[in-house]
Amino acid sequence: MEQIIIHVDMDAFFASVETRDNPALHGKPLIIGSLPQERGVVATCSYEARKYGVHSAMNIKEAYRRCPNGIYMHPNMDKYKAVSARLHEIWNTYASAAEAIALDEAYLDVTEQAKSMEGARRIAMTIKQRIKDELGLTCSVGVAYSKTAAKAASEEKKPDGYFEIPTPQDFVNLMLDRDVRSLYTVGEMTAEKLYASGIRTVWDLREKKDTVIRLLGKQGKWICDLAFGIDDRKVTPYRPQDAKSISREVTFQEDVNNHTLLKDVLTLLALCVEHRAKRYHLYGNGVTLKLTYFDMKGITRSRLTADCNSAVMIRREAVRLLDHVEKRPVRLIGVGIYNLSGEEGRQLTLDDFLNDKKQQRETELTGLLQDLQARYHLDFAGHLTQLYQSDILYKTVEYMRKHS
Repeated sequence: MEQIIIHVDMDAFFASVETRDNPALHGKPLIIGSLPQERGVVATCSYEARKYGVHSAMNIKEAYRRCPNGIYMHPNMDKYKAVSARLHEIWNTYASAAEAIALDEAYLDVTEQAKSMEGARRIAMTIKQRIKDELGLTCSVGVAYSKTAAKAASEEKKPDGYFEIPTPQDFVNLMLDRDVRSLYTVGEMTAEKLYASGIRTVWDLREKKDTVIRLLGKQGKWICDLAFGIDDRKVTPYRPQDAKSISREVTFQEDVNNHTLLKDVLTLLALCVEHRAKRYHLYGNGVTLKLTYFDMKGITRSRLTADCNSAVMIRREAVRLLDHVEKRPVRLIGVGIYNLSGEEGRQLTLDDFLNDKKQQRETELTGLLQDLQARYHLDFAGHLTQLYQSDILYKTVEYMRKHS
């Protein structure tokens, strides 16, 4: 049996949740992300805001220029994650495999459950109705023979839409005259390379396949396959242990030139990275430091190490990296661990057998937190776990910056 895949995509998810919870926002241009006076970008926005040309990932200053009368809000990630958990419960009911792409989007393999496109249509309509009845939200759903086609189908009738692409030929017929950007994986830079070679549409990709492959290599072959409707990828459930890295970063509202403050922020970021790694029983073998300077120049530095599984060691390695980079005003700082493995794939180190090493790290962490408390008049007692929430971390870092 040919695979049958459903792609579910919530409509303006964050904005829709806020509008559901506050009907006074209905019909208003709502922008979720940073506030106009802050640094940052748009996370998502209502369809009313999109009429002004606002879109996700847009610089918040540009969004405000286009839509000065919009309503701007910080995201409430805890609320959205709770709603997302309920969404996934609904989706998973009808699929043999579910691949979550984001909080609000997933591919569902319904081949066995549906048996046919008609069966898939019934499942899709049931999902849409349950989301509306149980959560008060709308979604757009595409049903197709492949992941690429299913995603294209869900985009076709947004918002609150439904569309089917049963066969590769149906996909080709739909996409043939469209811009290359309409295909999965074709981003702005790739599109510019294609445009420069006179390749602007999906039809052009098919007609100039050799040119595309010569220009883009393996990526070009993949894009050309899509232009012919070929995509045999399976729905693969996401597993945290499959991640290549774990990281956390913050953007300062004003550039920071205070090296002590940067090291203090690394303490908090390292705690967040440690928390997430422990949550999924993952271990890293390398530390990465990320910086964006005031002029938007970004750098990344990394260091392999067999011992970077505690906040103390993550911070220690990140500080070493920080001490060897150019000292200029910093706009963004981040830290992460990479070369991840699970418990069964981890090579034990001597420290695993030495309790005094663990005690030393706990003592060092206590000292670091006491330094923060003394320097910024913060009280972490009983509140340390709140730092793992994005909004609390951001507010804490901004408080530290203002009082440094």
